[in-house]
Amino acid sequence: MSIKCMVVDDETISRKILSRYVEKTEFLTLSHELTNGIEASNILLKEEADIDLIFLDIEMPEMTGLELIESLDRSYQVVLTTSAERYAVDAFELNVIDYLVKPIEYPRFLKAALKARDNLDSLIKTSEGQSTIFIKSDSKLVKLDIEEINFVEALADYVIFNTTKGKFIVHYTMKGIEKRLSSNDFVRVHRSFIINTKKINALEDMNVTMTDKSIPIGASYKESLYKRLNIL
Repeated sequence: MSIKCMVVDDETISRKILSRYVEKTEFLTLSHELTNGIEASNILLKEEADIDLIFLDIEMPEMTGLELIESLDRSYQVVLTTSAERYAVDAFELNVIDYLVKPIEYPRFLKAALKARDNLDSLIKTSEGQSTIFIKSDSKLVKLDIEEINFVEALADYVIFNTTKGKFIVHYTMKGIEKRLSSNDFVRVHRSFIINTKKINALEDMNVTMTDKSIPIGASYKESLYKRLNIL
């Protein structure tokens, strides 16, 4: 498992040390090295952001690390870094993975990285083994059997679960849903669609028919769909 990391720190030396630690750790991959929270926010708020773990400084101008976490509309694995210990309580109230006090030595960094890896492994295993999912729709939790989901469709900052029980609108991202529905039955076929392959009625050229709806297949997703369906 390769964990894609973002390092955010306005201090050049601290940022370079963390980036070097990431690069020397076999199971980590450095995706972004940024100098402030605003740059990070612009990336993380995008629907297609593909980041697993953030090493995030707390004390930064314009937007602190804590403010960045609170601004995000989905959860990320976060390890906070700081020169001060006084933020510890606030940090753990935001469910961060770990809290590193500068100067950070590699053994302590590695301990935090391993904790993040174990947590991600647990999330993936839970997702792959689950038969039900709870979604928050209209201020209430709705329990769905995975097999009841026909397809999921993006709608601005929301997604629509199209199921045998009806439609449910949820404030979430397609990337997050894709990770939650990571079993072999679900595959993303378009920027705006994830489908349950068991519910396919027909497949023709660049469209797939699900129940009574024709869903487009994005060019960049066609190969992975055909592999999933074992089409030569």
